[in-house]
Amino acid sequence: MKRTLIICLLSAGLALSAAASAQAACRVEYKAKRDNPLELFFEVAVVPGPCNPATAQAQLRPILAGKGLTLLKILSVREE
Repeated sequence: MKRTLIICLLSAGLALSAAASAQAACRVEYKAKRDNPLELFFEVAVVPGPCNPATAQAQLRPILAGKGLTLLKILSVREE
């Protein structure tokens, strides 16, 4: 009986950890620009954390700034 209970608990723990890790990434479609000369970009990025526009924006801005780009708009966010 104890062995069955332990196996069930371990299985449940593994299932929960797999579900939590599956929600660890977010696929974001966005528009960005670079000035002088003007270039417009439509791209997709994968960012960590909760999948919502505010988090995606906070994650993308510094990444894009490092590439000399300015984030214009988040078009969509989807869990990956």
